[in-house]
Amino acid sequence: MSITFYTASLSPVPPRSRVTIRDVAAQAGVSVATVSKVLNQRYGVSADTFARVQAVIKELGYEASLVAQSLRNHRTNVIGILVADIEPFSTELLKGAADAIRGTGFELVVYSAGGRVGDPQGWEHRYLTRLSGTLVDGAVLVTPAVDLEGLPGTPVVAVDPHTGRSPLPTVDSDNLHGGQLATEHLLALGHRRIALLTGREDLKSAQQRETGYRRALAGAGVMVDESLIRRGDYDHDVAAASARELLSEPNRPTAVFAANDITAIATIESAAELGLRVPEDLSVVGFDNIPESALCTPALTTVQQPIREMGRRAITLLVRLINGDTPDDTHITLGTELIERHSTRALPA
Repeated sequence: MSITFYTASLSPVPPRSRVTIRDVAAQAGVSVATVSKVLNQRYGVSADTFARVQAVIKELGYEASLVAQSLRNHRTNVIGILVADIEPFSTELLKGAADAIRGTGFELVVYSAGGRVGDPQGWEHRYLTRLSGTLVDGAVLVTPAVDLEGLPGTPVVAVDPHTGRSPLPTVDSDNLHGGQLATEHLLALGHRRIALLTGREDLKSAQQRETGYRRALAGAGVMVDESLIRRGDYDHDVAAASARELLSEPNRPTAVFAANDITAIATIESAAELGLRVPEDLSVVGFDNIPESALCTPALTTVQQPIREMGRRAITLLVRLINGDTPDDTHITLGTELIERHSTRALPA
């Protein structure tokens, strides 16, 4: 198993001279057809010739072209993962994908747009078009912005799609329940002025987390104060600015539910800049349970969505689709749970 990373933000590198199958044939003193038989483990080559060709392949460092292999075999044994950027969420998901790819006979290619997607509503389709057919046998799309049917003959699995469940096979987590868990935890600690720093408006998962927040408040008989709901966008800088505004107001919130851990960490940092202590002066809950959540000060109480498991399930589902299996369920939703640490405490009387 091997994993390769590609990013659209890399500068072009002058190509090196590539060893060809003709170079191997000439060095070994055999025909191109013979080298092809050796590469494809076919009959009709003597043991001595097979060993000589293999030695030349190793000596010259020859590697068969994936494109050439796919044209011959109609398979590349490569799976692509397309992400907008390499950030904490996608990093954890890739770890799960790497776990699942072992022993499948497939290799993993990770293609990142480096955060420079330009057209947020169509970059996945452009990149999928580039990779499909001759470079990958299937693809995992991480938070795709549009409904993608994929390309003919190219299986696709979407992780946390913007639009929620789609015609594509999907893997996500129970974001609505997670939003309720976070808010109910703060309510149980006596908080009533609970602010929400939202996720990205275009993501279904962010909308569901906000719905969970609103449902939890309604269930406790607490009216939603719309002035306490501010943009977070799953972005550190946006969240930090919103948190500073909220925490600078005379009647500031006593607790914040941040729609992801990056937003929650930005809130803790903003509180410290304003001289507020977490959790003594402000309780903060995040969402995701990325590794950084346990390492910040104080350690973050958060809702865990099984990101790594989402990566594993996406690869397992995709491999079955590539191999022609028909899974019983192609829409997988995994559970969420509250992880209590040190960023929340009961509201003082």
